[in-house]
Amino acid sequence: MKFYNSLGPNPRVVRMFMAEKGITIPFEEIDIMKGDNRKEPYLKKNSIGQMPALELDGGHCVTEITAICEYLEDIHPSPALIGDSPEKKAECRKWTRRIDLNVCEPLANGFRFSEGLPLFKDRIVTVPEAAAGLKRIAQDRLKWLNGEMEGKEFVCGKRFTLADIMLYCFLDFGAGVGQPIDPEFKAINAWFNRVKERPSAKA
Repeated sequence: MKFYNSLGPNPRVVRMFMAEKGITIPFEEIDIMKGDNRKEPYLKKNSIGQMPALELDGGHCVTEITAICEYLEDIHPSPALIGDSPEKKAECRKWTRRIDLNVCEPLANGFRFSEGLPLFKDRIVTVPEAAAGLKRIAQDRLKWLNGEMEGKEFVCGKRFTLADIMLYCFLDFGAGVGQPIDPEFKAINAWFNRVKERPSAKA
């Protein structure tokens, strides 16, 4: 297998997932600053030009971070970072989807349409006038999530899962591009500091 890696929170989610599992896969770096992910030969691996991608031994490429992590969980089931039962898997998938749609997507597009506009304006459809609203949506959903996190160690209770990894990587990215965690979100901040101490957070 080969992992096509780059800057950005999406590849970091997979790297952190692999680190938690103790999986080592050869990396090939793709320079997204030069737009190499939007050119051949990478487009043969992932025609949508997004990062990352996992090339399997037979040549098939798995793309989308949740799909990559679910594949890795299937072939390396321990430690379980999605779940070792249908109930636990469903719980993790529910929270991963909620976090992805409600926090990660508006946060990332808020960046792409404002601070990241010089990099993205000629690569994807950008809507600069939507940036402030997207950032506001991400913060509103974080406020909701803060309430859900009160009294919990991790997103899925006492289990550290893919949902935590995705949320951590995007909030850490957001903090560096003008979207810090509101100090009033006590539960989220306490959770963030716990995850930050994990060795995998350096991935």
